[in-house]
Amino acid sequence: MKDTKVLSGTAYSFEGKMPLRQAIPLGLQHVLAMFVGNLTPLLIITGACGLGVGSEFADLQVSLLQNAMLVAGLVTLLQLFAIGPVGGKVPIIMGTSSGFIGVFNSVVANMGGGVIAYGAIMGASIIGGLMEGVLGFFLKPLRRFFPPVVTGTVVLSIGLSLISVGIASFGGGSGAADYGSIENLLLATFVLVVILIVKHGTKGFTSTSSILIGIIAGYIVAFIMGFVLPTTGVTADGVEYTKAWVLNWDKVREASWFAVPALMPVKIIFDWRAIVPVLIMFVVTAVETVGDISGVMEGGMGREATDKELSGGVICDGLGSTFAAIFGVLPNTSFSQNVGLVAMTKVVNRMALATGAVFLILCGLIPKLGALVSIMPQAVLGGAAVMMFSSIIVSGIQLVTKEPMTPRNLTILSVALGVGYGIGANSAILAKAPQALQLIFGGSGIVPAAVVAIVLHVLLPKDEVVKD
Repeated sequence: MKDTKVLSGTAYSFEGKMPLRQAIPLGLQHVLAMFVGNLTPLLIITGACGLGVGSEFADLQVSLLQNAMLVAGLVTLLQLFAIGPVGGKVPIIMGTSSGFIGVFNSVVANMGGGVIAYGAIMGASIIGGLMEGVLGFFLKPLRRFFPPVVTGTVVLSIGLSLISVGIASFGGGSGAADYGSIENLLLATFVLVVILIVKHGTKGFTSTSSILIGIIAGYIVAFIMGFVLPTTGVTADGVEYTKAWVLNWDKVREASWFAVPALMPVKIIFDWRAIVPVLIMFVVTAVETVGDISGVMEGGMGREATDKELSGGVICDGLGSTFAAIFGVLPNTSFSQNVGLVAMTKVVNRMALATGAVFLILCGLIPKLGALVSIMPQAVLGGAAVMMFSSIIVSGIQLVTKEPMTPRNLTILSVALGVGYGIGANSAILAKAPQALQLIFGGSGIVPAAVVAIVLHVLLPKDEVVKD
């Protein structure tokens, strides 16, 4: 009974002192909610660059996954405790952003993939992170440009742009020789069903960890499939290949138990073809972070976020992303999954979240764990990604509807999504446009949707206030 009272007095206080025996499980709950999402973007982008399983750069992917866990833990601690103006001192877990996937895929397509394209992404992330950090210092006067209808439209476009990525993984990965096979589809469906059953058939800790449980179940089924089904196939050209759902245990066996993460594991390249669209995406990310911090403070602490908290959070977002790029990791931003977890549990204790951050750091020092995640079949990833990416759409809807859907707001939402998502779904419309426009607006609907939403918010006349 005494422990219950202590928990009720500290778990719901940001700066409350909490015993480790209580802080550790509460912190792990946050880590479990974001663990898979933290590594998913890296798996997708390294796969698009040709650095994934079966390539000559497979060891590099393991190293990057290791770094991603370490960086997420360190940047989370910075957000929780702050160093000067860097960090909002807010109950936020930081991790690898999925919002950049669409833009990065576009960069990879334009640059032809490979280590060079990945290095260019890192160079663009370094510059973009620094720019977002500077933006954070001037956030107060800029807040009026980002009402819920704008931030919600941006989040909606992010979710919509990612659905096709999730579905591609659902089929085994678009580059797989057995893409769309019954085996891949059934494996992905199994993972999705397990997630739904655990999510809505259980409560508390288990329900919150439904995505991780679904992926573990997918690993188990893939392991069993390896004993009862053929693991290789033959293409129409008579070339034998290993099926996409097969687990490559040799990769795990060869990985070491302990290693110090390497600085700059890939050569950093500064290329304007990557820098221009990524810079715009960092502005969009700042908008997302403002929304996440506002949501976590309102949902977890029952008040609006202060200008100092928002500014420090965005600065941490930017500089944390630059720090991540030095380790070869994609931009680190606030995690929306954990915002939802805080709103549901009301647990905002800084010590609890910090224990989760320390756990991430420890995972970053164990390459075997990174290797275990890297051999995840794309179908298993797709079964989880479809739900994770769809939840981003729902978050966007919730943001948009925070304010009344007036004719003005409906116009902003419909035009921004129509133009933005339309261009993202049919980028060929820009084929005859200047290359700069193709790089900025092609391949992803996120950037055009964000630009249109902000411009319409500035130009359209405000709704008249009706007086009784």
